[in-house]
Amino acid sequence: MADPDGREGPRDECGVFGIYGPGHDVSRLAYFSLFALQHRGQESAGIAAADVDGYIITQRALGLVSQVFKEHDLKALGGDLAIGHTRYSTTGSNEWENSQPVHRSAGSGGNRRELALAHNGNLINAVEMHAKLRSQGVTFSSTSDSEIIAAALASHPAETIEEAVKDVIPQLKGAFSTVVMTNDKVIAFRDPAGVRPLVLGRFGDAYCVASESCAFLTIGAEYVREVKPGEMVVLDARGVTSEQVGDPAAREAFCVFEYIYFARPDSRMGGGALQIARERMGEVLAREAPVPGADLVIAVPDSGNPAARGFARASGIPQGEGFVKNRYIARTFIQPGQELRKHGLRLKFNPLPEVVAGKSLVVVDDSIVRGNTTRQIVQMLRDAGAREVHMRSSAPPIKNPCYYGVDMSTREEMVAHQRTVEEISAHLGTDSLAYISLEGVYEAVGNADRARHCDACFSGEYPLDGTVATQGKFDLELPLVQSSAR
Repeated sequence: MADPDGREGPRDECGVFGIYGPGHDVSRLAYFSLFALQHRGQESAGIAAADVDGYIITQRALGLVSQVFKEHDLKALGGDLAIGHTRYSTTGSNEWENSQPVHRSAGSGGNRRELALAHNGNLINAVEMHAKLRSQGVTFSSTSDSEIIAAALASHPAETIEEAVKDVIPQLKGAFSTVVMTNDKVIAFRDPAGVRPLVLGRFGDAYCVASESCAFLTIGAEYVREVKPGEMVVLDARGVTSEQVGDPAAREAFCVFEYIYFARPDSRMGGGALQIARERMGEVLAREAPVPGADLVIAVPDSGNPAARGFARASGIPQGEGFVKNRYIARTFIQPGQELRKHGLRLKFNPLPEVVAGKSLVVVDDSIVRGNTTRQIVQMLRDAGAREVHMRSSAPPIKNPCYYGVDMSTREEMVAHQRTVEEISAHLGTDSLAYISLEGVYEAVGNADRARHCDACFSGEYPLDGTVATQGKFDLELPLVQSSAR
């Protein structure tokens, strides 16, 4: 199925934000931070807020951040501390019940304490944890793995939420960059492998956490540092405190695709700005897969822009704008209908015949997954008069699904599955096709240590034990279906 915005790349994951800031308009800060994290999830959005020692109020709904919240909503939320979430579903359907933050109320469903929680990642032992908690009398209202984490913390017998977090983390397997709030503190923690990003910032005298540093730029907060794998960070009246609670011997496995595609180009990861790393990927790609005699380098907008600049700079081939993008066609719940559907990508962007006609083109994109969109792009350029179309990808061939919080389709849907590069090129209709090497990616990132990253979508080498036997996206819905049928 085509992506509503006309792209067919990996579906983004989720974005999280949290702030403890009495005296600040925390709900509004969370709202604008979620705007900056919108690229990480467009299915639903939500904010939970509370006055210190008061009750937690949560608002969440399907849709984009701008669709979910209005001015009166932010005024109603108020509060001294808040967390927020933007979601793309990786476990559980795109339904209101699975939107976040998850809110667990004290005294019901097996809960000892009230809390709200937002999570980026995916548990690979979700079915096992779900069954364990249900056997203890804990009830669920959704089919997302995020509520499993929330339920485990809310129902935990420990006196403090910090002690509950320290005991629950070793029980969780998979990727979980998480923010959780009670009525007097915000706690952020990251899985011991550090698969998904999480960063710490400061807003005046208040501290905040987010999936990416671009959220801090939006609200004028200062980037402090990354939250370490296995670290628990507590934001409360004392300021910020932290403790290493995950297995110190765990293998780090930060997702290398964050550098290539997921994170916003103005975010900082691994000590540098991603925009620079992505331009270097284009430079490496030009060195590894040159196109002698090409006339023009163009990007597939917008995510291919940095690599296209790097390719043009390194190759000496001029760069041009081959497409005009309609920036007001974003993700929407209003589908184009049968008459317009045949036009496909033309709802999103159109080639410029005056620029591409008669030219030998190097077309740079950030990744190719199923190939459906790429085939359309190639045909659109040929229809516009391009003489040759040479496709270059700043990601290696994607051959394996992700089980750590990204929906990348099944192996059988991936165009690189059991195909050679030459076969893929023929399928896409290109004059030539080349991908950056995996070694080239790590070089571009800054000679990053592959042993501390996850590149399973390219290599098939999953870093966490038990991954290949993990559940499917909708498996948590089966126990509910079965129990309701009895």
